[in-house]
Amino acid sequence: MGLKEILEHHVVDHVWTWAALGPLRLPFSKHLLMMGIASLILLVVFPLIIRSRSAALAPFRAMIEIIVLFLRDEVVVPNMGHKGAAYLGYFSTLFFFILIMNLIGLVPFGATATGNLAVTAGLALTTFALINFSGIKEQGFFAYFAHMVPKGIPGWLYLPMFVIELLGLFIKTAALCIRLFANMIAGHIVILVFISFIFIFGSFGVAVGLGVAPVSVGLVLFTLLLELLVAFLQAYVFAMLTAIFTGAAMHPH
Repeated sequence: MGLKEILEHHVVDHVWTWAALGPLRLPFSKHLLMMGIASLILLVVFPLIIRSRSAALAPFRAMIEIIVLFLRDEVVVPNMGHKGAAYLGYFSTLFFFILIMNLIGLVPFGATATGNLAVTAGLALTTFALINFSGIKEQGFFAYFAHMVPKGIPGWLYLPMFVIELLGLFIKTAALCIRLFANMIAGHIVILVFISFIFIFGSFGVAVGLGVAPVSVGLVLFTLLLELLVAFLQAYVFAMLTAIFTGAAMHPH
């Protein structure tokens, strides 16, 4: 198997089978399985931990509580105001869902669903819906779109500015999609490149390959630790930017 095939095997989603749902044919793939596992953890495991009174699970309950309080006090309320607290459930779900999918990708035989552009596009679409829903709910339908253009500009600039601001709304959410996808897939590609160095230099001789192996393994371990940090960081960045964009829609001034 060449380097191209190795990279594709690890970073490209593979459809195992297709399920028929009436006239629709739905793919069942490894990334869909990873999303299913993440959803199962959020729907089943988290409630069991939160509602449990077991002392053994107390550290996990504390960790979840600390993260939720952090999201409320440092992400949601500062950017969206006190009315943003009503959206805390969404932001907690968004953060943990992205984080779990990121971490599953670091587990042997796992796959990073957030390294799939379709998955990150779906997450960005939920952000797009939240931005518009919260803006319209807070300001009203017509006032929301009217506030896209700053007051006081010349009349002949109103239409071009409205189009630019409307495009900016799509571009902001598209940037969320691409940012998460690029950051999560980049680390996997770097790890595979470091591992491939062993085989590339090994083609010049066994001794050369063995000499390069410790360096490659060390770089892989360093990148894995870095990816662990990135897994948390990207979940936080996605939630933070979502809060900023939503807050701007709710409070245009």
